[in-house]
Amino acid sequence: MARDDGDNPFEVATGTNCDYILKYFIHFQYLDIGEDLNVPDDFTQSEMQSGMWWRHLAAGGFAGAVSRTCTAPLDRLKVFLQVQASKQRISDCLQYMLKEGGVRSLWRGNFINVLKIAPESAIKFAAYEQVKRLIRGSDKRQLTIYERFVAGACAGGVSQTAIYPLEVLKTRLALRKTGQYSSILDAATKIYRREGLRSFYRGYIPNMLGIIPYAGIDLAVYETLKKKYLSHHETEQPSFWLLLACGSASSTLGQVCSYPLALVRTRLQAQAVTIGPQADGSVAIQPNMTNVFKRILQTEGPLGLYRGITPNFIKVLPAVSISYVVYEYSSRALGVNMT
Repeated sequence: MARDDGDNPFEVATGTNCDYILKYFIHFQYLDIGEDLNVPDDFTQSEMQSGMWWRHLAAGGFAGAVSRTCTAPLDRLKVFLQVQASKQRISDCLQYMLKEGGVRSLWRGNFINVLKIAPESAIKFAAYEQVKRLIRGSDKRQLTIYERFVAGACAGGVSQTAIYPLEVLKTRLALRKTGQYSSILDAATKIYRREGLRSFYRGYIPNMLGIIPYAGIDLAVYETLKKKYLSHHETEQPSFWLLLACGSASSTLGQVCSYPLALVRTRLQAQAVTIGPQADGSVAIQPNMTNVFKRILQTEGPLGLYRGITPNFIKVLPAVSISYVVYEYSSRALGVNMT
């Protein structure tokens, strides 16, 4: 069925063009919903040769920016809960944020979160393509799910290493008090002067370890659900709601398994440590992943490793939905032919 400019994305997703839907099956998994550990986009040979790949990336980046901005209050609430050593209710944290900085404070840290989409996507895509070439060698075969996982994990590691200082800045800006920093540059300068260059890679190890369970489970679950559906409904097309359910389920399961590492990463990022002799004569000790894990288990119990996961769950459905719709319209605006 040919589409015109007036088509609604929900109608398109439930129409009669199976090729169109299957192409969405390929790209839907990789839509940016604010989680940085997902596997990069996997483009077809024709998309690579025609130059359509960069349009998909641009559309996905724009969709990610809109999605992140719309769900930024939930993201900041999650970060706030993650760094609390004592039990705090969501309503208490929300009231504190509103009282301390007003409604606008709910979007603190969002600008840099959106700003890092472009370099992260570009680096991740370039690294993913390079690793895939190395795995394939001279063959032009399709990679297995395990090979794609390895390529995706490697690409995620490279991109996260490159943009990780922005991750630390995002966390600090999300947690800042009114008037603490005047700009991103001011925040970076003050952190560097007080804590040194190493502070911009605080939490790096748990972040890297988190790539493995998140990307692996997200990819495996999505592929399993997709193949299961297609094997039982060879002639029936997947609907928008099925795509949404597959994407949400795979993302949620990936987050559940990697969340403790993400929480430890955030706590390490949030800790301001002045290196060297202190005013009381003691010497500051850099906190590490093991120490933070032990402290959480001792003081908060196993459930402490999942502090803040509720707003993260709440965020998944609207984030995926917004990404899907914005991706559809921005793809069309960029001239991407999905039929």
